[in-house]
Amino acid sequence: MLIRSMTQATNTMNQLQKQIDTIGHNLANLDTNGFKKTTSSFHELVKQQINNQPDERKEVGRLTDYGIRVGNGAKLQSKVVFEQGVIKKTNRELDIALTNPYQFLQVQVNGEIHYTRDGALYLSPANDGTNRLMLVTSDGYSIVDENENPIYLDDSFKEIIISPNGTLTAVSRNDNDPNQIVQLGIVKVNRPDMLAAQGNNLYRFTEENPDYVEMLNGDLRSEVSVQQGALEGSNVQLATEMTDLITAQRSYQMNARSISIGDQMLGLINNVRS
Repeated sequence: MLIRSMTQATNTMNQLQKQIDTIGHNLANLDTNGFKKTTSSFHELVKQQINNQPDERKEVGRLTDYGIRVGNGAKLQSKVVFEQGVIKKTNRELDIALTNPYQFLQVQVNGEIHYTRDGALYLSPANDGTNRLMLVTSDGYSIVDENENPIYLDDSFKEIIISPNGTLTAVSRNDNDPNQIVQLGIVKVNRPDMLAAQGNNLYRFTEENPDYVEMLNGDLRSEVSVQQGALEGSNVQLATEMTDLITAQRSYQMNARSISIGDQMLGLINNVRS
């Protein structure tokens, strides 16, 4: 039983370390735009039945055997929480906040579509010998339109207006020239639990399924909820994370102590035998 208890404590300590790493990741992204925290919970691993009573002692109505049921430690399960973060006004025309927690901007990364809640957008030279500018994220990834094509703008505009339904209008300097109008590629994610973090505040689906995501274009454009001149902050709560961190550290210490005590008892047993 001593060896078993030490094994259980070791397994649990490994999972507690993962929880502490998760909390550290949340705290490190406290001020990251649109960041979604990861929560963790513990589940007991499969139990083992130790029968230490004679079978004739069965009680009427009892469905399980007499004996001891011993777990083999704990397992950590993590989940990204897509709750709305706090909206912070910036008054910058290329900053947008998605005010619906299940709507995402589409981003093109190495030719593949990813999703982000970070609305801090920038204009980067197209690098194609023209005077066009490409709409990108802070990491330089292309923001795409409703047809999943990169967004390019001529540099002949004086201001950019982004409407609540995600329509970007680059107002021309010359009143006689037409404005450039683009529909930002915004989707509604029906299964956010199937999204996996890819780093750089980007997400992808763990498996492709057309039911997981819905492109908000055409008549569905009215469902888009965008606020220009603002950014969504992270949904990490400092007080909650610090409380969870202290609890995890205390649990880690307790399990480490149980291993130490088990090792001392095994030493005493070996000394008695010798």
